Amino acid sequence: MKLIVGLGNPGAKYARHRHNIGFMALDRIAADHGFAPWKGKHQGSISEGRFGADRCALLKPETFMNRSGDSVQAAAAFFKIGPEDIIVLHDEIDLAPGKVKFKQGGGHAGHNGLRSIHGHLGAEYARVRLGVGHPGHKDRVPGYVLHDFAKADEDWLDDVLRGVSDGAPHLAAGDGAKFMNAVAQRIAPSRPSTGTKGPARAPQAAPPKQDPPAEEARSPMQRLLDRFK
Repeated sequence: MKLIVGLGNPGAKYARHRHNIGFMALDRIAADHGFAPWKGKHQGSISEGRFGADRCALLKPETFMNRSGDSVQAAAAFFKIGPEDIIVLHDEIDLAPGKVKFKQGGGHAGHNGLRSIHGHLGAEYARVRLGVGHPGHKDRVPGYVLHDFAKADEDWLDDVLRGVSDGAPHLAAGDGAKFMNAVAQRIAPSRPSTGTKGPARAPQAAPPKQDPPAEEARSPMQRLLDRFK
């Protein structure tokens, strides 16, 4: 069993914030794959379901970002799973908007939600880094992530959320590479070849040989004798 956690802040006023892209991704997964209705448990909202034979729980901590680890630890204890079976989806300012990366283990890079989870469970859980871009200066980061996505972001954001949902069964199966392939098919689909070389021409048959004119077919001696007739 896998526990897939999306990070964000609870409440309608935060719903479209860049910091809440993890919540948005889980909502898309639950809707697309027919998971059970969300229920309040483990200091968060949880929805359970399956991807084929793989059982999975989706968790949105409602402890606010800085205490996300409280909820994740409670859910992990209930389902009796270790960090290696937990995947955390979160916003990443160090990735360009629309970029997605999968990573197993590592540091928290100053992300308050990850910092909290590290404090409770260590660093061995997997994470899906969802790029939202950087405002340009570190002092502007809090206001940037705690602000709604712009209308200009809607197209790439929809592609990312759909891609994550497409790849969710691979997350549940523990296959990060296939997950990333599924995401790539949404955000950078392959295109058919557009080569300019035209179709090969069929070889043309040589023109049939024609008999030489009757005058040319006669020998020189015959033509000379004709002059004296």
